[in-house]
Amino acid sequence: VQLQASGGGLVQAGGSLRLSCTASGRTFSDFGMGWFRQAPGKDREFVAAIGWSGGTTYYADSVRGRFTISRDNAKSTLYLQMNGLKPEDTAVYYCAAHEGGLGYVIKANGMDAWGQGTLVTVSS
Repeated sequence: VQLQASGGGLVQAGGSLRLSCTASGRTFSDFGMGWFRQAPGKDREFVAAIGWSGGTTYYADSVRGRFTISRDNAKSTLYLQMNGLKPEDTAVYYCAAHEGGLGYVIKANGMDAWGQGTLVTVSS
């Protein structure tokens, strides 16, 4: 599966952005999906994950209650709605896929595919 992330940009603190990740090459619903991010000078970290059908989600503590992950299997697209953005959310955001489902995504254990990343910058 190939992944293409988009939707990043510059936003003021407290603002919102919606990231999208479009999949191609394989049946999208065969994959658990997730979002990760990497801030300058820091390791990549898990943000959110969603199961094959979209019925199960999981979030990092740092974003729970502010971010919402969702998917539209008919459109082969993953979303991340980000509200209440903070300067510490500034990072390159990556989408990723794993056939094993949500549990494997959370652990970032041998992901089947990564998107190219989209930059989110939150100004104070």
